[in-house]
Amino acid sequence: MTTQDFAAKFAAGKGFIAALDQSGGSTPKALRGYGVSDDEWSGEDEMFEQIHKMRSRVICAPSFASGKVIGAILFEKTMDGDVDGKPAPDALKERGVAPFIKVDQGLADEADGVQLMKPLDKLDALLEKSVAKGMYGTKMRSVIKSANPAGIAAVVAQQFEVAQKIIDAGLMPILEPEYDITAADRAEGEEILKAEILKHLDAMPEDRQVMLKLSIPVKAGLYQELVDHPRVLSVVALSGGYTTDEACAELAKNKGMIASFSRATLQDLRVSQSDEEFDAALGKSIDKIYAASVA
Repeated sequence: MTTQDFAAKFAAGKGFIAALDQSGGSTPKALRGYGVSDDEWSGEDEMFEQIHKMRSRVICAPSFASGKVIGAILFEKTMDGDVDGKPAPDALKERGVAPFIKVDQGLADEADGVQLMKPLDKLDALLEKSVAKGMYGTKMRSVIKSANPAGIAAVVAQQFEVAQKIIDAGLMPILEPEYDITAADRAEGEEILKAEILKHLDAMPEDRQVMLKLSIPVKAGLYQELVDHPRVLSVVALSGGYTTDEACAELAKNKGMIASFSRATLQDLRVSQSDEEFDAALGKSIDKIYAASVA
């Protein structure tokens, strides 16, 4: 599929993005949930080999190519690996799934109620490699923990600054200023976040677009202005610690937002399952998340 084909899919909103980008810190937990214990691997290379097997099994499952998954976010090592005998980005595109690459290098220490991204000193090289491998876009994450106007403004400014470099490289950026769903002042902070995002969107040139990945808001429909903004290709939602059922119920209240779930997509998958059982469990999650995305 072409870049234009994928853009049309996201604009139509008839599907969702699977987040398969667990990196070093979150991989052991993901493997344990899958049924691979810590004593079954030793060292980073073996750990990533195990998680790559899981991701490959997901991508190769028949339900993954049902047309309901329209994007997948990958960790760099997954992008560099093979799936079904082909480079991972090619395997995804053959299944009608746009490949995105996680480009942030982790979070800085908390200040002003937020965690900015650490300096992205590997960004230029990663973007060059990603373009060469045929990736469609990127994803980068910051975290907001309180309704601090200065902190929220800094998070959004950093996200948009890096996004311009990504667009210049020819890729579609997903900006992810995640709002911690346990924050007591989240409703207030999400209003501040929306205002800051709109300010930067309104300042963008007319020929540029971004995608946004946001926590499902406390107030249903809060982000409708972002969904409808001409500089936004799509607004996607992270599950943020919700179970699949919780995340889907909350997402369905927000017209125009589609899912970009990680744990909520994979939580019922186990290494011990037969291929048929695995695909059935994955298909059940995909159907549920798709229904919430197009509600």
